[in-house]
Amino acid sequence: MIDFSAIGDNILRRLPPEAAHRAALKILQLRLVAPKRQPDPPILAQRCFGLDFNNPIGLAAGFDKDAEAVKPLLQQGFGAIEVGTITPLPQAGNAKPRVFRLTQDGAVINRLGFNNSGVDAIAKRLVHAQPYRGIVGANIGPNRDSDDPLEDYRACFARLAPLVDYLVVNISSPNTPGLRALQDRDNLNRLISTLQDRRAGLSNTHGRSIPLLIKIAPDLDERSRAHIASVALAQNLDGLLIGNTTTTRPSHLKSRARDETGGLSGRPLFDRSTSLLADMYRRVQGSIPLIGIGGVSSSDDAYMKIRAGASLVQLYTALIYEGPGLISQIKSGLAARIATDGFDNISSVVGIDATKY
Repeated sequence: MIDFSAIGDNILRRLPPEAAHRAALKILQLRLVAPKRQPDPPILAQRCFGLDFNNPIGLAAGFDKDAEAVKPLLQQGFGAIEVGTITPLPQAGNAKPRVFRLTQDGAVINRLGFNNSGVDAIAKRLVHAQPYRGIVGANIGPNRDSDDPLEDYRACFARLAPLVDYLVVNISSPNTPGLRALQDRDNLNRLISTLQDRRAGLSNTHGRSIPLLIKIAPDLDERSRAHIASVALAQNLDGLLIGNTTTTRPSHLKSRARDETGGLSGRPLFDRSTSLLADMYRRVQGSIPLIGIGGVSSSDDAYMKIRAGASLVQLYTALIYEGPGLISQIKSGLAARIATDGFDNISSVVGIDATKY
C-alpha cells in the first residue's frame, strides 16, 4: 500500500487544488490507501436520528461530490461520510480557477458552484457501492439555472432516499445565487413542508422514514437564527448541520489568496461556527441533534464542538492538509479526553459548555 500522507507531501500539494483533489479520489478508488482496521473505542459510539454511528467523526460534503469513493473513504475510519452536493441534472459549476489554498491559514476558499454529475449517475454509483458498512448521507441542492428549486430538491430527495441513510438539504452554499434566501422563514417552511410530504409518501413505499436535516450558513443574523430554530422545531426536523463556508474574511488571514471570492473553510472558521453551534443548541434546547462543522483539525477541536452542542462533527479542509491519518488521531484523542473528564459516552458531554458562548 502507498503512504497517502507521503503522497500528499510530495505530489498532491504541488498540484493545483482541483487536480490534487481528483488525484486523491483516484488513489482512493484504486484502493492504494491501506484501510484502517482498528475498531473504534466503544466510548465514541453515538446514536442520532435513529442511526448508530461507531464514532462521531464524519466527512463533510464536498470531498466526494459524485460518490466515487464511498467504500474506501469509510475504510479510512470515518463514522459517516456525506456525498454531494447533488443536483437533479449534471452541471459543471463555476469557471476555473475556483479553489484556492490558504496554506498559512490552514484554510481553503472555494467557489465551485455545485459541480456534480447529476442525481441519476450518482444514484447508480451508490447502488454499486452497497452494502456500505457504515453511515452514508447525501447532500442535495438545486441546479443553478432551475426554474423551480423546490422541485429540484423533491426530485433529488425521491431518487436518493432509498439509497442513503440520511439526507441533507443544502440551503447555505454561498456559490449558488439566491440559495441562501431559502433560509428565510417562509421559504424554509415551504421547502421543508414539501419535503416532509415527499418523505411521508416514500416511507409508505419503502417502509422507513429517512432522516431529514438542513445545512445552514455560519453568517446568520439573530433574526434568521430564531426563524430557523422555530421552523426546525415546528417541522420536527431530524437535525441541523452548523455550518457551511463563510463569506466573511477575518482580518488576520495571511495567505495571498485571502481576497478571492467564495466560501472560506478551515481553521479561521472555527470560532464563528462554534459560537453559532452553541447558540443554536440553546435555541432548540438540545432537542434536535446538531452536526458541528468548521475548522475541526484536532481532537481538542472535536471535543470543543461536542461540548458546545454537537452530537456529531464533520471535517474536510483539515484532511487536505493533514491526510487521512488525522481521523485516527482525532478519534483516539477524543476518546481519551472524554474518559479523562469522567464521562462514559459522548451523549453526556453534548452541550455542557453551550451557555459559555
